[in-house]
Amino acid sequence: MTPPSPPHQKILFIVPYFGKWPFWMTFFLESCRYNPDIDWLFLTDCGTPKDAPENVRFVATTFKAYCQSVSEKLEISFTPDSPYKLCDLKPALGEVHAEALSGYDFWGFSDIDLIYGDLRNYFTPARLERHDVLSTHERRISGHLCLLRNTPEIRSLFRQVPNWQEKLESREHFGFDEGAFSRLFVRFKKWPRPLRRLLSLTNPLWHRSEFIEACTTPYGRVPWHDGSFNFPSHWCWKRGKLTNSADGPRAFPYFHFIGWKQRTDWCSEAEQNSLADSALPKSGCWHITTTGFRACPS
Repeated sequence: MTPPSPPHQKILFIVPYFGKWPFWMTFFLESCRYNPDIDWLFLTDCGTPKDAPENVRFVATTFKAYCQSVSEKLEISFTPDSPYKLCDLKPALGEVHAEALSGYDFWGFSDIDLIYGDLRNYFTPARLERHDVLSTHERRISGHLCLLRNTPEIRSLFRQVPNWQEKLESREHFGFDEGAFSRLFVRFKKWPRPLRRLLSLTNPLWHRSEFIEACTTPYGRVPWHDGSFNFPSHWCWKRGKLTNSADGPRAFPYFHFIGWKQRTDWCSEAEQNSLADSALPKSGCWHITTTGFRACPS
């Protein structure tokens, strides 16, 4: 008899975001909608987008009030000049928002310059059962999306970083998530892979973690899964499934388009305003290209 599959573990992504929603927010939220058994919590001063999916919750707060709350809960002086500093806070979000995580098995942090595919197809019950921390990069914590088990021990792991208080209290951005926090797990990332893995055997945190390159952030320094730097020319989101022009039917958990959004030929301001209120996000199929979001070919 085949043993029953383990049940879906409950997941909550926590995203503090202040300023102004990007024009692609409607596309981002549509990709959340197609992951109905995963939840998102936004702490924001941007307002609640119209027709937001039920699995995405928005809590209104100001940047100043949010930073004050962080200061109280972590017992530090968290007074950054810019919301960009919140990137350093990501590994501590589980502790900051421990009350909101009641009933959840995993919590995660995520950027919003990405589009989700079928997250459950990637973060399967079996993988979540085996690991406490799951990164989609091989040699560091993936700051744009990472999952962590919701236990007091894992929520407080950031406290093992030497001088973590000083790093969070500083107005300087340290890349705390992908730098100092990563080194708790991956201590020899520049060494050859076989030697790095051998030396990592002495690190208990490594044993309980998954660091696999999921090819979600192309067009950077990390080669594609075939070892080349020939990346897909466009990505296709279709009713919750994410594929690209290079890999046929292979599905990906998400696409982080940081490598495209800063291009000079990325969507013009006029196009951005048009796309934000268009019917395209709800059409069930669209492409992400070097020039922005486009309708699927008929």
